[in-house]
Amino acid sequence: MEAETDGSKAAPPQSAPAAPVDNAASVTNPIKRRIDKLVASKLHNDPEFIKVVDYVAPMVGNLDIHTERRLLRSLEKRQLELNKEYLEEFEKVNAHVQDFAEKVRTMHRICSDLTNRIQQNKEKTQDLLSKTSALQNQKKHLEAKQKAIDDFLGRFSLTDAEKRALEGSTKDGTITSDFFPALARARDIYSDSKELLRSNGEHSAAVEIMEEMSQTLEKAYEVLYRSIQRECRILSADYVEMKAVLCQSFAALQEREVLLKYALDEICTARKNQILRLYIDALTKGTQSNGKPIELMSHDPLRYMGDMLAWIYEALEGERELLQMLLKDCNPQVIRDNSVNLLSQISSALCRPFKLRVEQALAGETDSVVLYRLSALFTFYSEKMSPEIGPDSELSRTIEELNQLTLNIFYSGLNGAVQKILSKMGAPDYDLLPVPAVHQILMLLRDVLETHDGAMAGKTNSEEEFNKIFSCVLDPLYRSVQVAATHLHSPLDVAVYTLNCLSAIYALVILYPFTDSRLEMIKALMEGNEDVLVSEEASTILANTGLISLYQKAAAHDKNQGPLSAIPGMDATSVNNVMVQFDVFLAQPDKYELDQIAKISSARTRESVKQRTVDNVVAAYSVVVSKLEDPFNAYENVAYKSVDQIMGPVCATRPYVGLARDPCDGWKSLSQKNPCLTLHRPSPEPCHTTYHNAQVTRHGSSDGRCSMRQGFFGAVVYMPLRVLPKYKRSIASVWWSQQANFTNFQVKELLK
Repeated sequence: MEAETDGSKAAPPQSAPAAPVDNAASVTNPIKRRIDKLVASKLHNDPEFIKVVDYVAPMVGNLDIHTERRLLRSLEKRQLELNKEYLEEFEKVNAHVQDFAEKVRTMHRICSDLTNRIQQNKEKTQDLLSKTSALQNQKKHLEAKQKAIDDFLGRFSLTDAEKRALEGSTKDGTITSDFFPALARARDIYSDSKELLRSNGEHSAAVEIMEEMSQTLEKAYEVLYRSIQRECRILSADYVEMKAVLCQSFAALQEREVLLKYALDEICTARKNQILRLYIDALTKGTQSNGKPIELMSHDPLRYMGDMLAWIYEALEGERELLQMLLKDCNPQVIRDNSVNLLSQISSALCRPFKLRVEQALAGETDSVVLYRLSALFTFYSEKMSPEIGPDSELSRTIEELNQLTLNIFYSGLNGAVQKILSKMGAPDYDLLPVPAVHQILMLLRDVLETHDGAMAGKTNSEEEFNKIFSCVLDPLYRSVQVAATHLHSPLDVAVYTLNCLSAIYALVILYPFTDSRLEMIKALMEGNEDVLVSEEASTILANTGLISLYQKAAAHDKNQGPLSAIPGMDATSVNNVMVQFDVFLAQPDKYELDQIAKISSARTRESVKQRTVDNVVAAYSVVVSKLEDPFNAYENVAYKSVDQIMGPVCATRPYVGLARDPCDGWKSLSQKNPCLTLHRPSPEPCHTTYHNAQVTRHGSSDGRCSMRQGFFGAVVYMPLRVLPKYKRSIASVWWSQQANFTNFQVKELLK
């Protein structure tokens, strides 16, 4: 470096052109080559060079010609110091190594000594090692046996925890949820031991295990039963939700039918006491939902008994749900087999207090309608409860007995009420309408029958009850009507009064079911009284017109007697005189009507009597006309009208119901077996008919319409009444399109 410094100073600037030298000289001169290499190298980028410069820089103060020499000495001195330090440290390491080597040599001597001793001992204990090896093999064999025994015991024995669970609580004898896995485990062990005995034949361990598990199971079931017995004593619906273990207990007890039966009996005993207490509380303190004691309604028997029956029914529903909750984990067949019997036993606790209160309430009740409603109430709840508690249960029998008691009191009271009303029945008034006593009886009957219609359940013996009610009410009523009618002097008045009473009875009875036979009886009585009126009125008309003499002689005439005109009183002059009088009747038929006919209260019956009277008169007239038209009778110059000609005037007097010719069935009237309701209009305008609950057949066709024909007197609509349902409360309504002539004309079912 010093040379480089000196060289740099000595090199003149003008020597630069002389720098180039030929290549051969530069290659052969190593110094030159090194200098060129040095010049060409970029030392400022060399990390190693920079480290060296950084290390040397602190050692150089001022740069002069002696710097290199001083630096060299400093470096040599530094190197010497480092070598001394290394030597000192190496001496320490060497001391440790020598110490370790000495210890290794010592250990080697000790190990050699131990090896020699062990070898000596091994030679001395060779027999002991053989015995040890044999013991080790025996230990392995015993361990294998131990494992097999442990596995066997683990499979065929209960753990201590399971045994404690099966024993139950030492305090109160109850069980926990751990009981049931332990019980299932004991049953599995019993089954496995039985299978082991079956597969291996004589197996003493299997026999012992079976006996032990059998005893364990018996004790466990006894513990289970005692636990159920205790829980049932404090049983309530809310408690069951918290004690789910009770449901599991019944499911586990299915294996022992006898114990299950005893457990169910315990439920019945507990629930009987509970439901009886709740019933007494509801009667005296009130229920949670209502808050008022049921006894407060004791003055109203219907409300009182209805509330008691409703509470009992609701309580039984709660008991049924409780039983289903308790037995929900059991086989469904267990619930089906025991539900009805259990509810029957539980409900038996309510029979005596319920019966006692009902009998006390019935003792002071005299209203027949209320009594019949109570009977309907008993029937309704009996039908509702019987499927739940069984028809032979004590509660079902109690309700049935109370129902029969109520019916007996009802019939007795009904007879008394009817007799009391009939005892005040007076003689008929001049208008021949039913006296007030008749209406009172019918109102009573209507109230009773409407009670049946409004009942929530259908009675199986309804028809029998209806007939008995009718016998209690209608039979004495009709007898009293007959007795009251004896105060009248005219047979016609008797017939009209009786007919009015029967019409009122018929109008009420027809509204209810199971009345066919009674309606037939009433209808027969009505027709009998109608016959009296029809016969009397027809006879009066025929007598007043003189037609009766002609009719009798014409009906009795035989061709062997010769021409009818030759018989005295049947000559043409006499016949003409009668026909003149008959024309007067046709012109003013109302003058020939009996006064009693207008007093008939039923328009239908009144028109029926008039129609039948016309039938009889026309029939008699037809007999006479047929004789007049017969040439054999030699009638000449006799002025008479044909039957068709007299129909107009006769029917004109009947604006609503009259006589007309049915195009298919011939003459029809309201008194015949299959009548045709004939409606007349004064003008042939089109009509519209509507029929409720009836299928109407057209006369002479099958398209389902009514036939309509036009006569000189107006339009006629035929509706066969035989197509209407028998004794139904249907109505056939006819609306005419011309409201100016008729307005909303409604006809109730007229005949059966």
